[in-house]
Amino acid sequence: MTATTNAETAYAKINLALHVRRRRADGYHDIETIFAFADRGDLIETIDGDARLSLRGPFAGALAGEDPDHNLVMRAARRLAALAGEPAPAILLDKMLPVAAGIGGGSADAAAVMRLLCRRYAMTLDDPRVAALARDLGADVPACLASVTLRGDGRGDDLLPVEATTLTGLPLLLVNPRIALATGPVFKAWDGIDRGPLAGGDPLAAALAGRNDLEPPARALCPVIGDIVTMLAAQPGALLARMSGSGATCFALFETLDRRDAADMTIAAARPGWWRMASTLR
Repeated sequence: MTATTNAETAYAKINLALHVRRRRADGYHDIETIFAFADRGDLIETIDGDARLSLRGPFAGALAGEDPDHNLVMRAARRLAALAGEPAPAILLDKMLPVAAGIGGGSADAAAVMRLLCRRYAMTLDDPRVAALARDLGADVPACLASVTLRGDGRGDDLLPVEATTLTGLPLLLVNPRIALATGPVFKAWDGIDRGPLAGGDPLAAALAGRNDLEPPARALCPVIGDIVTMLAAQPGALLARMSGSGATCFALFETLDRRDAADMTIAAARPGWWRMASTLR
């Protein structure tokens, strides 16, 4: 999906590794993660009309009952427009990604709105006001705003660029059992044990040597996650299979597009009710 003046892709976020180090007094957790992004996701468009959110797409129903005043997309639109001294536009969200799925969701959508409106209002993403707004909207929003491979520390919003030549273009398969899994209960179920830092250096090597500390508590809440990771890891050509974020979406990186597509067909035949998305890393 290519961005135009009135449309922007909300790229699916992947945590290639996610180390939880400690609980913080402010209710958040200190984490160390490698963010990467698929080249596909939800689509955000500005449409004619006053500030409102319209929904379409296969997962629109999951958001249909949400209070528009509390929706992260419209909060981002209103606040970014206010920074520009402009009225917020109407937004159309084509919801292609499952909700509460560990792949960015509302954070990616809010970040896409911010990129779209920055173009509309001739603002830059490195404007300190834009960066502060992203951090205020949520811990994942700054990474999603950039939508490139990054190292995230602290809440996940202390970001460092990384050299991504070993990752860019890698074939990617996302799989979700169509079970929503809220972030809060998964973090609450984390056992509190610090299992050590995430390695630096090459992000693919660090991811392969790393882990997702939220996967065990997520599996306890949603056991099918274990089935998905096991199935992905067993596919020929799989380089890495793991849960993303707080789940329940899992991913695998593959050696070649053909291997990814074969895995996609195998999983589709074995588990036709699961959601899948074949993509590549940006």
